[in-house]
Amino acid sequence: MDLSYTPEQDAFRAELRGFLAENLSERVREKVRLGKRLTKVEMQDWHAMLNARGWLAMSWPRQYGGAEWDAVQRQIFEEEACRAHAPRIVPFGLKMLAPVLFKFGTEEQRQRFLPPILSGEHWWCQGYSEPGAGSDLASLRTRAVREGDHYVVNGQKTWTTLGQYANWIFCLVRTDPDAKKQEGISFLLIDMNTPGVTVRPIVLIDGEAEVNEVFFDNVRVPAENLVGEENKGWTYAKYLLTHERTNIAGVGFSDAALVTLKQVAAQTMAGGRPLDQNPHFAARMAQVEIDLMAMRTTNLRMISAAAKGQAPGVESSMLKVKGTLLRQELSALLRRAVGPDAMPYLPDFLDGGDNADPLGPDHAPAAAPGYFNMRKLSIFGGSNEVQRTIIAKSALGL
Repeated sequence: MDLSYTPEQDAFRAELRGFLAENLSERVREKVRLGKRLTKVEMQDWHAMLNARGWLAMSWPRQYGGAEWDAVQRQIFEEEACRAHAPRIVPFGLKMLAPVLFKFGTEEQRQRFLPPILSGEHWWCQGYSEPGAGSDLASLRTRAVREGDHYVVNGQKTWTTLGQYANWIFCLVRTDPDAKKQEGISFLLIDMNTPGVTVRPIVLIDGEAEVNEVFFDNVRVPAENLVGEENKGWTYAKYLLTHERTNIAGVGFSDAALVTLKQVAAQTMAGGRPLDQNPHFAARMAQVEIDLMAMRTTNLRMISAAAKGQAPGVESSMLKVKGTLLRQELSALLRRAVGPDAMPYLPDFLDGGDNADPLGPDHAPAAAPGYFNMRKLSIFGGSNEVQRTIIAKSALGL
C-alpha cells in the first residue's frame, strides 16, 4: 500500500487551498478558529458555495450532481478545510442519508430527495436515539402502523442534532412489535412540517440548543417514503452508521486542534517558561501527536481499501474510538493550557458578538464549552463501549 500522495493529488490539494483562500470569508474563518457558533445562514452559505463549485456532494455519482471524488480526494479536502478553518459540512443529508438511498432506495426516491439536498431546500436530521434506546438502539419504541397508503407514527426521538433547523428527518421506526427487536425496524423519511411533529430544544451546559427532542403524535407519512423493505431498517441503519463513525473520527479536526494547542502552549507562560517546555505537558502533547500520526495511517489504510471498492468494516469502529479519545484529549489539553481564563462563559462571544472581547487568550471563551461538548463523542454514533465489543467480536473473534 502506497501512503504517499501522487503529483495529481498534490495539485488537487493546491487547487483546494486556492479555493478556500479566495472564497472563505475572514469573519467565518475566525469564528470557526475561535470556536464561535455559526448561524444557520452561515452554514447554508458555505453549503451553497461548495455546491456552486460542484464540490458539495464529494462522493456522489456525477449523474446525481456529485463530484465523484475518490476516497483520497475526500481526505485531502477534509485536511485542507480544517486547516483553513472552514465550517464543517452538515452531514445528515449528504453523507448519511444519501449513501443509504444510493444503495437501498429506489430511483424515484433518489430523483425526489437528492436534488433538494444539494440545493439546500431540504435540511435533514437523524431520528435514531430515543429515551431508553441510545447505545442499545434496537430497543427503540417509536411505532409506525400501516394504514392504507400511509404509516401512522407515534413516539419520541432525542439528541437530534440541529433538528431545530431541519425540515426532514430520517427515522428508525418499529413496524413489527412482535419480531425480534432488530428484525421489526423500518427506515422512514418524514417531512417535519407534517401535523403532529413537535421539536423541543435541549439546552446544553454552554447555553446552546444544539440537540433536540422530536415528538410524533399520529403523524401520517406516505408509504412511498419507506426506504427499502419493511422490517429491514436495521440493515440500512448499520450501513449508515459505518459512514457516520468514520466521520466522527475527524482526523482533519484533530490536526487543526493540535496546531491550535501548540500555538497556545507556546504563548502561555507557566513557572517562568512557556507551557510547551513543561515536561509533563509536553509529554502529553507528544503522545497525542504520536497517536494522531498512527490514526492518520489507519485512516489512509481505510481510504486505500475504499479506493478498491471495499466497504468500511471494523476499521470504522476503531477509528471512531481512537478519534473521539484524541479529540477529547486535545480539548482537555487546550482547556488546561488556557488555565483560569477558561472559566467564564461568554455567550455573546460564542454567538459571534463583535463587542465581546475574550478575557485572556483568544481561544479562552470557547475552551471550556468545547471541552464539555467533546464529552458527547464517546456516546453518539454508537458508544465507545459498544464499538470495542464490535472490534472484539469482528477482529479478535471473541
